[in-house]
Amino acid sequence: MSEARSRLVILGIGDDGPAGLTESARRTLAESDLILGPPTVLGLLDAFPGRKEPLEPEMSLALRQVREALQARRPVLVSSGDPLFYGVARYLCDRIGKDQFEVVPHVSSMQLAFARIKESWDDAYLTSLAGRPIESVVDRIRIAEKVGVFSSDDCPPPRLARELLDRGIDYFRAYVCENLGSPDERVTQGELVDLAAMEFHSLNVVILIRKPNRPDRAMGGRRHRLFGNPDDAFAQSLPKRGLITQAEVRAIALAQLDIRPSSVVWDIGAGSGAVAIEAAQLAHQGVVYAIEPEPADVALIQANAESFGVPNVRTVVGRAPEILAGLPDPDAIFVGGTGRQVEPVLGAAYDRLVSGGALAVNVATIEGLASAYQALKAMAGAVSVWNVTIARGIEQMDRLRFEAIPPTFLLTVTKGEPAVD
Repeated sequence: MSEARSRLVILGIGDDGPAGLTESARRTLAESDLILGPPTVLGLLDAFPGRKEPLEPEMSLALRQVREALQARRPVLVSSGDPLFYGVARYLCDRIGKDQFEVVPHVSSMQLAFARIKESWDDAYLTSLAGRPIESVVDRIRIAEKVGVFSSDDCPPPRLARELLDRGIDYFRAYVCENLGSPDERVTQGELVDLAAMEFHSLNVVILIRKPNRPDRAMGGRRHRLFGNPDDAFAQSLPKRGLITQAEVRAIALAQLDIRPSSVVWDIGAGSGAVAIEAAQLAHQGVVYAIEPEPADVALIQANAESFGVPNVRTVVGRAPEILAGLPDPDAIFVGGTGRQVEPVLGAAYDRLVSGGALAVNVATIEGLASAYQALKAMAGAVSVWNVTIARGIEQMDRLRFEAIPPTFLLTVTKGEPAVD
């Protein structure tokens, strides 16, 4: 009986070659009769007797090579780093079948890069510039706290730095990690403007770490929607997560508020001003009062209003309910922040709302939902409530995945006509 054919072993190798492999991995290479791989990796394996065959760079041709290699007795395909992390293993497993392969990973150069600068990478946005439009990558970098990037021949680190700077994204500390694991390894750190004037080896990983307390730079160069603009169209405060009313929630809330061209609108707890600005676009003949106690956020509201070209946004520095007394009665109210004064804020706002006007409240916690619901029900009777749970599709590596935004609750009421005795 003939010996059963072995599966093809996809084996990751670092820049230090066999020295960085486990004894088991070295034995796999020593016993192999055919070794496929990129010429740069094969060049590290002269000590092993198996026949070396350069892997074709064109994936359709490489796929044919691998199918033929499966007929060998003990075939091995070598790859840089972790073959399942921006490597060839996923492509082959998807097209030939996982049962045809055994994967033996090495430490990824991305993992090594983060280790070199002593930063965790489990919360980073990781991507590659190979075969990907630079615009889509830059838009994700804009709102990230931490980024790991495989550069490409078309977009080396200096070009990436220039692309970011051209869009006003200057709030990252940059690191370029070259030839990781090899004797000529080098780690360069500096400002993006420094990187833009330097040259680097083609084998590199770029890491970007956002500087403390630096807000996003709003995305420019795109036409603004009337409402429901992407979150990154607005300059935002930090920490960002949960502090801007997400685009989908904004769209629902503004639809429920039924804002007319001449409406007077209050945005209580305006934050970065996303709701106020989109309300101002709807009420282009009216006035929107963005009420916010934090001076830094007031500055962001003003910058965003200028960016969107809405001069009818009036910023009001102060806390509700005290600050509301001097404002004109509103036709619509959005409440994005009440602090611990849920009932006083909602009560004062509802009292001032004109008859037939609408009030919307966005809260993020169960406790906030319960408090707001009870307060609104006591005031208005009927309360409409939504649990808004959304996951947005994003490209991570070479796959589509969904990233959930924090669930949130939206409550709305309409103030009825006064009762007739």
